[in-house]
Amino acid sequence: MANVSTTTAFQKVERIELGNRLLRRRDVELKTGKSRSAIYAGVSNGTFPAPVPIGDKSVAWLEEEVDSWIAARLAERNRTLAGRQIHHFANTAQEARA
Repeated sequence: MANVSTTTAFQKVERIELGNRLLRRRDVELKTGKSRSAIYAGVSNGTFPAPVPIGDKSVAWLEEEVDSWIAARLAERNRTLAGRQIHHFANTAQEARA
């Protein structure tokens, strides 16, 4: 698997649109595939959205920010794959000439 950087920042939301949901940690885990410790490590190093306090001992994540984080991962993957395809086709063309 390619070395995919996870340092790309997500887009922070300044204003909430109607219909945006708050996700509890378990929902974020299920949506992203990240573990609890990986979520909080990403929050600590700034590569994952920070939670929103919703009570004295409760937090949730804005779904739009989590979706933005996922979209950034997909875009990064697509750029990586596009680079490989170009490289692959260049190698194939050189092999065909030989």
